[in-house]
Amino acid sequence: MSLTLAPLPFALNALAPHMSQETLEIHHGKHHKAYVDKLNTLTPGTRYEGKSLEAIVKMSFDAGDHVVFNNAAQVFNHDFFWNSLKPAGGGEPTGSLRTALDEKFGSFDAFKAAFKEAALGQFGSGWAWLCYNIDGLTITKTSNAETPLLVNSRLLMTCDVWEHAYYVDYRNRRADFVDVFLNHLVNWDFAQANYDAATAHFKAVLEKQEATQAALEQDVA
Repeated sequence: MSLTLAPLPFALNALAPHMSQETLEIHHGKHHKAYVDKLNTLTPGTRYEGKSLEAIVKMSFDAGDHVVFNNAAQVFNHDFFWNSLKPAGGGEPTGSLRTALDEKFGSFDAFKAAFKEAALGQFGSGWAWLCYNIDGLTITKTSNAETPLLVNSRLLMTCDVWEHAYYVDYRNRRADFVDVFLNHLVNWDFAQANYDAATAHFKAVLEKQEATQAALEQDVA
């Protein structure tokens, strides 16, 4: 079963003027599509055939299969990036995610500064991520096709800082692009849904660990 290029969750012109139709035609229609097409030449007749995209990412990384990993992870990362954007996005989140951001970083402005620092601090191509793990919210950056998916983090949202994500609209001004991403593009509804799922997941993990520990202590007693 071949993978298909997932359609954008918005029209090609829906993010203008913050992200142009030309950028999306090139980024989604050429760069992202090229990763999908290449991956579909690599998986037939292999252990990856018929596996989910997430499984291919993890399996190829564990096997040191760099060609498959780079293409699979880039498909995964781009799928996640498009969902991290929405028309009339940006601004400030609400609800439990906003509360958690304030508690973790001190204020929403402090979060924005830390996220921007990560995005600008990524040397060369890569990604800036807001994630959640067993210790709570975290900001991280990854190079090239790497993804926090590999370290048991739950992903909330991401900003693509490969040059093809912004060069048509912003040339070499990555800082301006990251500001626009945070102020006008980021999909906080998507991030909130991922936050809700992540907190529920790790709550269940902790409860299972506590139950196991209590059972061990009972056996010893």
